[in-house]
Amino acid sequence: MIAGNGLRLEDKILKGTTTVGIKVNSGVVLAADRRASAGFFVANKMVRKVLYITDKIAITTAGSVADLQFIYEILKNIYHYNLITRYGPISIKGIATRLANILSASKYFPYLVQILIGGYDDQPRLFNLDYLGDITEENYVATGSGSPVAMGVLEDEYNENMTLDEAVDLAKRAVFSAIKRDSFTGTGVIVTKIDSKGHEEFEFYLKKV
Repeated sequence: MIAGNGLRLEDKILKGTTTVGIKVNSGVVLAADRRASAGFFVANKMVRKVLYITDKIAITTAGSVADLQFIYEILKNIYHYNLITRYGPISIKGIATRLANILSASKYFPYLVQILIGGYDDQPRLFNLDYLGDITEENYVATGSGSPVAMGVLEDEYNENMTLDEAVDLAKRAVFSAIKRDSFTGTGVIVTKIDSKGHEEFEFYLKKV
């Protein structure tokens, strides 16, 4: 699909961020940089791209800010609607599937988003969704303009038996690698680790040299 400026829509969506997801035996780690770009202009240096649906379910965001804000509200409404009805709490896979259906139904006028959904219900789960509604379950994944650099770090060092703290360090280093080589990724990294007890969040910044 071609965007209005002559770029493929896929290329337009990829501009502006690096997000990482890692699933290990004890939980899930999600990470993202903090830079928001508008073309080659740095629009904001301290954007939050890791958002929480519950204490044990989170998403990372890449793409159009307005579309992401709308989708985030939809996901929270899906979770809380199920919670207060006879259906009870919805699973992470259930939320991902519902979102995939929404994105697929709007594919001819798409939401310009790339989303990772991860967390812990009865087990750790990590899903990758694109703007067409394609959904895949992953052990590790990177999205956004810096994803080729970040994915190289993940491919080389991922181990499903690593601890959550080791996964936090790997996610941090993967995004930092993208910051060093991708002009659309920058400032710092937010990393969250999610297990059966909830989430714990960290922020990291490159030292000035």
